[in-house]
Amino acid sequence: MRGLRPSVVSFNTLIHGYCKSGDLGESFRLKVIMEKENILPDVFTYSALIDALCKESSLTDANLLFDEMCERRMVPNLVTFTALLNGYCRNGRADLGLKIYGQMLRKGVKLDLVTYNTLVYGLCNEGDLRNARMLVQEMAREGLKPDKFTYTTLLDGSYKLGDLDMASEMKREMLKEGIELDVVAFTALISGLCREGLIDEAEKTLREMLKAGLKPDDATYTMVMNGFCKKGNVKMGFELLKEMQSDGRVPSVVTYNVLMNGLCKLGQMKNANMLLDAMLNLGVVPDDITYNILLDGHSKHGNPDDYNKLWSEKGLVQDYASYTSIVKETSRAAEKDYKRG
Repeated sequence: MRGLRPSVVSFNTLIHGYCKSGDLGESFRLKVIMEKENILPDVFTYSALIDALCKESSLTDANLLFDEMCERRMVPNLVTFTALLNGYCRNGRADLGLKIYGQMLRKGVKLDLVTYNTLVYGLCNEGDLRNARMLVQEMAREGLKPDKFTYTTLLDGSYKLGDLDMASEMKREMLKEGIELDVVAFTALISGLCREGLIDEAEKTLREMLKAGLKPDDATYTMVMNGFCKKGNVKMGFELLKEMQSDGRVPSVVTYNVLMNGLCKLGQMKNANMLLDAMLNLGVVPDDITYNILLDGHSKHGNPDDYNKLWSEKGLVQDYASYTSIVKETSRAAEKDYKRG
């Protein structure tokens, strides 16, 4: 094997592997070795390093590397540009992403769907729907068809800005193009409707989601429950809780806190206390937020005795939670020992 000299391909394979595993130090050490061996890094080398730096949010270093690449008269390709553009867009600098987009056009680099979607995401994330829509139109002119990600991003961006008309338009366009709404799209719709206080519409969309055979996660259910509770319709919140439980779910303390808050706002302290007991019976451990909600409710609608009792219970329940946790772990360990025996 003597006399064999590593090639640029060998180095690139190693650098790519180290970049993928997040070991940038080793990747750059190999680049230095390459240069000492008079093996010049190529576009692939630089693209892998720039992509890794951008994923670490080291945008200044990524830029310096991009400049070094250009100074060495290497022509950045689609992968290089997309890596840099993605770095800017994921770090709240879609304005710089647009500059990269301009450079790509000037250099005649043909953009693909991934590159366009990256920029659309960055613009929507920063509330620049106007430029995002213009990009989608540009995509169509280039013969690229917006996909599920494109529409879902625009949908979410529309709701975040409170532009319900545009959100509805995006949903209609998706259906018109035969793009089925997935969990992400439905969640974006429900989240946006809840944000705008359109809870009946949000619940209707939740039903559509279930009818499509998709399962909303606990956070989605909790969003809708929170919307109903804020409007004083705690009954509907409990209906959704039952629905979650009948599906075999074990709602978390976050879900129970939403219902607890709804009851306390209405002054239904007896029901709030019953909900606390139900939580404990189900093994859901109340947190500080649970007790703060209850304490606030009792201070406004309850009596001093209940308030003082809660203060003492708060410590006891947390100690009990620690105790039961230790008992469970000890039981598991004992069971393992028994099986070994």
